Amino acid sequence: MRGRAAAAPAALLLLAACSTGPSLENRGAVTAPPGDSHHLTIGSAGFTESDLLAQMYALLLNQAGYRTSVLTVANRELYEPALESGRIDVVPEYAATFADWLNAKAHGADARPVGSPDLDATMKALRRLAAPRGLTVLPPGRAVDQNAFAVSADYARRHGLKTLGDLGASKLKVRLAAGDECVQRPYCAPGLRKVYGIDITAVDPKGVGTTPAKRAVQEGRDQMVLTTSTDATLDQFGLVLLADDRHLQNADHVVPVVNRSRAGSEGVAKALGRLGDVLTTADLAAMNRQVDSWRRLPADVARTYLKDKGLLK
Repeated sequence: MRGRAAAAPAALLLLAACSTGPSLENRGAVTAPPGDSHHLTIGSAGFTESDLLAQMYALLLNQAGYRTSVLTVANRELYEPALESGRIDVVPEYAATFADWLNAKAHGADARPVGSPDLDATMKALRRLAAPRGLTVLPPGRAVDQNAFAVSADYARRHGLKTLGDLGASKLKVRLAAGDECVQRPYCAPGLRKVYGIDITAVDPKGVGTTPAKRAVQEGRDQMVLTTSTDATLDQFGLVLLADDRHLQNADHVVPVVNRSRAGSEGVAKALGRLGDVLTTADLAAMNRQVDSWRRLPADVARTYLKDKGLLK
């Protein structure tokens, strides 16, 4: 779902080199004390939302007295080892997704997932997995980018739908536009049936939040689409999200992850914590819209947002 853009060639070369350096598997547990490097490299995963978060992190850290640079690397298999080694110092991540990724890295692809709808349990698991790798996970913010389901505004209005629970209670038959994996993934068709009692008659394999998927719902060929909670284009298709009122989706709250030995100081945590206390899911969606639909630069959108919220002088 995340990390869609291609990384710059220079960044790929740099991180490919560092990914072959010391790692947890060949150096043992990391016990370095919290550090405070004067220059910090902020990593972006290369898609709009990650770019925005990285730019906001950089601006807030600059204001706190650090020198920063932003490096775009779309592949988590590259940027996570770079974060461990200190070639990257800070990255915006998503709690449940990153917890499951680290868990699979440590225990194999078939490891039982540790991310869940329970934020506290997810954060506990994430920090337990991150700490031996020399990584510190800062407190989660208010913003969440998780799987979400949308219907047409007209469909919602006609049937009195505001939540997925409402849709289940309606007993309407629903054809769902989503990715192929939705047929088996517990957060998708099976979960909608089990948790909400929604009558999913078929999964239309048009992808997650793609234009064809949204048009299928807009035109009534499908009744619902799988997208994300910060999707910036729903209104262009006349779609609205249904609230996940029974918490089917995992707790993918935005979390800053830092290299402990270079950016594990209270100064970094305090600077980034100011954003986490303010930034909401709706704010992220609005900023994504400005970049994706209005063609504004992420750095400009990030600066304007921080100034409007009183976080940047």
